[in-house]
Amino acid sequence: MARKTETVEVGTGDVFQDLGFADAGERKLRVQLAMRLNELIKDRKLTQTRIADIFGIPQPHVSELRNFKLRRFSSERMLHFITLLDKDVEIIIRPKAANHPAGLVSVLVAA
Repeated sequence: MARKTETVEVGTGDVFQDLGFADAGERKLRVQLAMRLNELIKDRKLTQTRIADIFGIPQPHVSELRNFKLRRFSSERMLHFITLLDKDVEIIIRPKAANHPAGLVSVLVAA
């Protein structure tokens, strides 16, 4: 019986880039923002109904956000949601890191 050789391809650390999405950076940013939004919602112990009222969206859309179904949510919209939860958003533009050929966008959380 012939042996089958398996190969393992090392990823870049960005699943969207590895899957070949043209908008990989935007998708990664939206996931990072959704992660932070979901943390804020959990920390404040808010119901989906209450979040819907705060965000001005239908409750089923809150459910989509909570389950990372982010098709209907732009980065800008999620940034606005963060401000509606009494958080400030600060965007800092700095020189590109040498080890990131295309530049880097990331979400950092201050304590």
